[in-house]
Amino acid sequence: MSNTKTLTLPAADNSALKEFGKRLWSNFVSKVLPPLLTLVFLVGLWEISCSQPGVLLPAPSEVISETWELITEPFYDNGGNDKGLGWQILASLERVAYGYALAVIVGIGLGVLVGSLDWAMRGLDPIFQVLRTVPPLAWLPISLAAFQASAPSAIFVIFITAIWPIIINTSVGIRNIPEDYSNVAKVLRLNPLEFFVRITLPAAAPYIFSGLRIGIGLSWLAIVAAEMLIGGVGIGFFIWDAWNASRLSDIVLALVIVGLVGYALDRMVGAIGNLITRGTSA
Repeated sequence: MSNTKTLTLPAADNSALKEFGKRLWSNFVSKVLPPLLTLVFLVGLWEISCSQPGVLLPAPSEVISETWELITEPFYDNGGNDKGLGWQILASLERVAYGYALAVIVGIGLGVLVGSLDWAMRGLDPIFQVLRTVPPLAWLPISLAAFQASAPSAIFVIFITAIWPIIINTSVGIRNIPEDYSNVAKVLRLNPLEFFVRITLPAAAPYIFSGLRIGIGLSWLAIVAAEMLIGGVGIGFFIWDAWNASRLSDIVLALVIVGLVGYALDRMVGAIGNLITRGTSA
């Protein structure tokens, strides 16, 4: 009679899965649940307050019902300025991309100049401090007179709005580089270009990205305001056009989308900064 052996498989180890579940639940409770409960409370308060007789502002339920087509069809195109919210947002983002990119290039360059050279600091910093206090829309008439077109004028307003925090934060970062770094560069016999690429930029990167995050937020604020005046396709003009047509629900929906897009832009720049600076940027 032959002996047969039964193959026994080890029991699956669920400890790693349980630990992952605990971390996921902990993150949900600490990071997601508090703002979610606050949002539910605020929306409920909004619904109750605006459902009273005589209140002109629409309640959340009314906003959703009146703007359902805008929500479900964001990329419709009926010609002219009659486009969905998706196209409006993309048009605004395109202007922001051009203006912000110019602000990044020029702002970092001027920030390095002001932070590295004392004569540039003494000559340019007072001028920058005065110009940065000018409201963004105050530049719009000047840009319209200079460019004679709405699109480059809006891009210039974004550029002139976003550049100041980038210049200031970059110059502060350059000036806060420890003297020991310069001594190390001398020991390693780095030329000016190598010193700039290998030491200056990495050391000042947290300050630079702090300025970039402020700049992207200001860019998004500026384009919405500028588009209200220049017209054409864009989320700012959409809000202004909805106001002229007394479509308050459309305005509320647009404001929610503007806030979400602005938040996404800020988080995107912040994530890039954390990746490059290894978590040392603000």
